[in-house]
Amino acid sequence: MGLAGKPWGDVNAIYQIYPRSFMDANSDGVGDLRGVIDKLDYLKGHGRSLGVDALWISPFYPSPMADFGYDVSDYCDVHPMFGTLDDFKELLEGAHARDLKVIVDFVPNHTSIEHPWFQEALRDPNSDKRDYYVWHEPVDGREPNNWVSIFGGSIWEYDQRSGQYYMHSFLKEQPDLNWENPRLRAEMKRILTFWLDLGVDGFRVDAVWHMAKDKKLRDEPKNEHYIGPPGTYGEYKRIYSKYAPELHDYLRELTDIVESYPNKIMVFETSPDEDLGPVVDQYAALYDVNPRIGLPFNFGGMFLPWGARPMGDFVRDFQAMLRPTDRPAYCFSNHDQPRIVSRFGRRQSRVVAMLLLTLPGLPTVYYGDEVGMENVPVSPHAMQDPASANNPMGGRDPERSPMQWTSGRYAGFSTHKPWLPVPISARVYNVALEQRRPSSIFALYKKLLALRRDEPVFRDGMFTELHNDERRNVLVYERRGADKAYRVALNFSGKYRRVKLGRGAKVVCFTYPNRRPFVRNGTVLLGPYEGVVARV
Repeated sequence: MGLAGKPWGDVNAIYQIYPRSFMDANSDGVGDLRGVIDKLDYLKGHGRSLGVDALWISPFYPSPMADFGYDVSDYCDVHPMFGTLDDFKELLEGAHARDLKVIVDFVPNHTSIEHPWFQEALRDPNSDKRDYYVWHEPVDGREPNNWVSIFGGSIWEYDQRSGQYYMHSFLKEQPDLNWENPRLRAEMKRILTFWLDLGVDGFRVDAVWHMAKDKKLRDEPKNEHYIGPPGTYGEYKRIYSKYAPELHDYLRELTDIVESYPNKIMVFETSPDEDLGPVVDQYAALYDVNPRIGLPFNFGGMFLPWGARPMGDFVRDFQAMLRPTDRPAYCFSNHDQPRIVSRFGRRQSRVVAMLLLTLPGLPTVYYGDEVGMENVPVSPHAMQDPASANNPMGGRDPERSPMQWTSGRYAGFSTHKPWLPVPISARVYNVALEQRRPSSIFALYKKLLALRRDEPVFRDGMFTELHNDERRNVLVYERRGADKAYRVALNFSGKYRRVKLGRGAKVVCFTYPNRRPFVRNGTVLLGPYEGVVARV
């Protein structure tokens, strides 16, 4: 039986593909589904493959691309830029033939302003589609409340024709859907059914925290700790514009549909907020939506400072809040946050890889991290991200640059100038070279993924922190199953450190796979930014 028919508990990791940037098969400078098909063997299929068991494809739906696909104008088709629905079916068939699961992005909080539902709502205020969105009369001649959108400015946009405001938690081109409307909820469940019938293995659900808001539309209180210009997202404590109690009922309706198909999963993009109460309660509520198939992403790893203490405390505290049935989903980078190499350094990125892929649950690897890709500087005239207008560093463009396949022109991504620039470092850090280097970071990812695939203890064994030395900057923890135990030792410092692993310990993975660390009497000597996994 292929992996596509096995439980999600047997999956070693998810690999996130940002389709605009993975591989351009039709030479227009933008990645596409045909490019993903052409590179499936890179992910899994032969001895040189990376060896992931699942992939997540960011949105490829028809869209005017105000937010690069997260503004959906048709939930049940493919944007011509990325190919056709037949291309997606071929991709799915090819992935399943290689024992690769496929999950797709589902965007339930908002549509594009060009979606037929919203266009009808604009044309006819009496249409039943009007109530698919959130509208409100002006209050004292202005916006209904003080809520702020994630991209800055009021969450309300005035419609001259009707004299009402519509709500948008993101861009004004992304009107929020009204999840109080049962007809809208039925439409969204039909969309899930469409993709499930095609054979997808699950969904990553975007921005779930905004799906339910305070029905009274009460003003948010000021954030007394905020320092900055007015009208930005951090100016207020966001206790009313997200995470209303109805959220979990809405998500439960969705997971009920997904669970009616065998071996599926739903991973919620979430951002717990201490202003709303204990974070542990917010995570627990999302796990409780449907503990059999639903789980929230833990994005905390993307905002940590470097060091054994902050990273060790983060993992230990999160593991402590989980119940036995809760499965964590860790990640340390994605399409919205700076890359690991740029945040911490190239040698340090190996330590993060070993941490990520030896933690419990279901980790996610962002495309290109396995070959050491870094943020790419984007000049003002080349900026693409709508968030760039308020971000002189280029918004989210730097972490979305084209995949680095070769040392050739445009890094082998395309024969045409890509939609975002390719860095000079691509000549050194790319798939073709990394696959040939026995000590490359690609070799490390490949080794860790194989270990995670072959040893269930890394997916579902117990996690115990053994040593977290802030002064020496060393983290040691144990992963223990019914009949096996492993210790992971990570040196976050720039100095040599001796770490006790225990007599009889056998190193099975080192941050430089073709080298062997010095071990004597159960103690390993770790160089700066090195780590080991040892059987004990």
